[in-house]
Amino acid sequence: MAETMKKCTGMEAKLAEMLLAPETVPAKVQTHVDGCAECQRELEELRATMALMDEWKAPEPNPYFMTQFEARMSEERRAPRAGWLERLHARWTYNPHLQSRPLAALALTVMMLLGGGAYLGLSSWEQPKAPAKDAAVVHDLQTLENNAQLLDQLESITDNDNSSVMN
Repeated sequence: MAETMKKCTGMEAKLAEMLLAPETVPAKVQTHVDGCAECQRELEELRATMALMDEWKAPEPNPYFMTQFEARMSEERRAPRAGWLERLHARWTYNPHLQSRPLAALALTVMMLLGGGAYLGLSSWEQPKAPAKDAAVVHDLQTLENNAQLLDQLESITDNDNSSVMN
């Protein structure tokens, strides 16, 4: 059975070709079909289908079809145009080709990103300003200015040194 399936792979197109134009089919295909029961059965089914299709008669068109069609078209042209909301509703309701799943997935992704950004506090784009770097001398002077007690002690030491040098 597995060997038959290997040999019969791709035979559908060749069977249809054999049915429609048997003189163009290679001899190798013809010998395979003669020796394979599955392919013979498939070929007979195709022949039966084609025979049924040949027997089928197309129905006669209604003689008033074009008149009715033109009347319906003129009615549609005279009808008031639907609003945008009605057209949108009709498109969502009656259009089977509209794929709403990717659109819903995109909307959900955007909502999750916005919600996550708001949760993490990333919604404001302002960056805090970096503190200005002061020179070391300015920083030292500000520290000395803020520490008046230290200055007083230094002055008292200086006064004591000056008085002892004088004596």
